[in-house]
Amino acid sequence: MTRPVNSARELAVDVTAGRTSAVDTAKAALARIEAAKALNAVVTIDPARTLADAAAVDDRLRAGETMPLAGVPIVVKDNLWAGGWRVTQGSRLLADFVAPQDAIAIGRLRKAGAVIVGIGATSEFACKGVTTSQLYGPTRHPRDPALTPGGSSGGPAAAVAAGLVPLAIGTDAGGSSRRPPAHVGVAGFKPSYGAIPYGPGFAEPFFGLSVIAPIASDVADIALAFEAMVGADPRDPDSAVVASQVENIAGLRMAFSPRLGLDVAVDDIVANGVASAVDHLSAAKLHIMPRDPIWPTGATEDVIMPLQHAGLAALYGGAFRKDPTIFDPDVAKQIERGLSWSGAEVAGALVASGAVANAFAAFFTDVDLLLTPTVPCVAWPLTQLGPDMIGGKPASPRGHAVFTAFVNHARLPAISIPCGTDPRGLPYGLQIIARRGQDRTLLEAAQEIEALLRT
Repeated sequence: MTRPVNSARELAVDVTAGRTSAVDTAKAALARIEAAKALNAVVTIDPARTLADAAAVDDRLRAGETMPLAGVPIVVKDNLWAGGWRVTQGSRLLADFVAPQDAIAIGRLRKAGAVIVGIGATSEFACKGVTTSQLYGPTRHPRDPALTPGGSSGGPAAAVAAGLVPLAIGTDAGGSSRRPPAHVGVAGFKPSYGAIPYGPGFAEPFFGLSVIAPIASDVADIALAFEAMVGADPRDPDSAVVASQVENIAGLRMAFSPRLGLDVAVDDIVANGVASAVDHLSAAKLHIMPRDPIWPTGATEDVIMPLQHAGLAALYGGAFRKDPTIFDPDVAKQIERGLSWSGAEVAGALVASGAVANAFAAFFTDVDLLLTPTVPCVAWPLTQLGPDMIGGKPASPRGHAVFTAFVNHARLPAISIPCGTDPRGLPYGLQIIARRGQDRTLLEAAQEIEALLRT
């Protein structure tokens, strides 16, 4: 499977110019999805709805409307509302749910001319680092079907990497739309918290953390999608205005932290590859200094995980008590843990989350961008929650996720871009993090870094 030649922006130009139609573009995407069924990246299609939406885009173009995403086929993650579509969160509990309306961001994409061609697989409630569910089964890595693309936005990431669509929309509460893109060799962007309105939609177990995240083959397509979705909306009290002025890219102060200042294991191939990429950027006259964030004592993802468990328990504890077998066993364990946490323990996790945010805030007082690995390892067998070993040491089930979750707790924007591959051709990524609200500056800098890494 290979990616389509056209990017989202090129497709939009071609559809707008009449060199192809939104209907023909949608038909081609549906054919690619059908041919790639074994990948299990797209779990729901509705060809009649898709082609009707595409025809409406063609009608709007004939009427003289200008749309930046005219006719661009997109896949939307199975935890975001797309009006009229079956959206299940990968859960048997919601197997027959049909979204009553669009999430604000999805409505904005449609207004910009995007056409939904399918719903992308997620782990149940987007709460696992691999993409599998009792409802749909496992999503496979486009380069090796025995491996996982990671999670929880594995379906959208795999759909882009396999060339089914040029653009997909995921979510990110702990790295879910940065790690899977890193594992499959595409780009994934986590905006500042609130930059893109989140609802209406399902209640989130990740209180104050989850964002809507575009995934594409390159940063320019991500920027195009971001501009279609960004902007405060009164229906989302957490939505916020991000800076419109892009900072002077040439003057940005950049730092590189090979382990994000944490005592964590990293595979040599990833550590050396990311360091080599940073050396290449430095040779291209980017000023990058070595520097680690300084974390509070005992800061690990483990101390903040009670928030996810408690959130799941609050939303689904009642259903779990009635029938625990309806849930993915790994998610059921999280709900069970959440039911056992005391109020003081959950409050302690909130305190730890705030301390992480404060540490990042202190770091960014005199640094503009932070470069780190996105993942410490490449993809692993899809039957496992994580790799057995990382950096020559036994790995915990969340050992693959060590570089992303703190960014969510600080509500910062971050992007993963392809950085290299191991000898088997399995990708890993470079993560670039910025101050909250500096999303456009980050995207501008990421495009420059992406171009330099390709030279």
